[in-house]
Amino acid sequence: MGRVTARRRVLRIRDGVPSHRPDTLAAEEPMEIRVGGRPLTITMRTPGHDFDLAAGFLVGEGVVRAAEDVVGIRYCAGATADGSNTYNVVDVALAPGVALPEASLERNFYTTSSCGLCGKASLDAVRTKTTWPLDESSPRIGLETLTALPDRLREAQRVFDSTGGLHAAGLFTADGELTCLREDVGRHNAVDKVIGDALRANRLPLRDSVLMVSGRASFELVQKAVMAGIPMLAAVSAPSSLAVDLAADSGLTLIGFLRGRSMNVYTGTDRVRTELAVSS
Repeated sequence: MGRVTARRRVLRIRDGVPSHRPDTLAAEEPMEIRVGGRPLTITMRTPGHDFDLAAGFLVGEGVVRAAEDVVGIRYCAGATADGSNTYNVVDVALAPGVALPEASLERNFYTTSSCGLCGKASLDAVRTKTTWPLDESSPRIGLETLTALPDRLREAQRVFDSTGGLHAAGLFTADGELTCLREDVGRHNAVDKVIGDALRANRLPLRDSVLMVSGRASFELVQKAVMAGIPMLAAVSAPSSLAVDLAADSGLTLIGFLRGRSMNVYTGTDRVRTELAVSS
């Protein structure tokens, strides 16, 4: 499999003094996702947890909903001169009766690590009806738990410590326990890996979970959370206007600028127990 980091020689200048030294970078390689042997998309990702990435991507597209929807996931031989495997092509076999992805969702060009929506036929194509509508039965979470999430996410980012160049997505319980963390150059890939892990372990829907991401909250991240039955998405940076609109329409609690003891709760405020923040 590919390496999650790579070493490159750089010219380092500190206080005006130049020196040459090796630097550790986050690896970025293309991965093609096929379904039943048919190419669906190519995404730029950090190698690792590739089967989770493929499975989570298909959850977000509404193609699969449970572990039994997937018969198997395997690597295919990559396009190398000697025919060796590059581990950059993954094929997902669906169970009998599971419909193939709609043609409108197919990507005929690569998806960058910063934008997972490129190639969509239209905005309506990603407003897929979720299998698990969000309701008020999901737990309410106190501010003390929420404000602790960014630090817990950061503490678990092992690859970020050596590269400084990866996004992270973490799945937490309502009590703030980290149950799954994935890192990737693309935040949407990190989320796919978290959701794919849950799918393959047959834990969907994630009704009692909080999804915490290290960057901003885009429309696509809200879509992925909703499709996985996650009632709350928190981000350390800003959401987009479309992300807020989709969260409001879907009943998702969307939190942005979660830093220190501050945050903005854009939608679904009833799930946040603000009374715990009152100090004497």
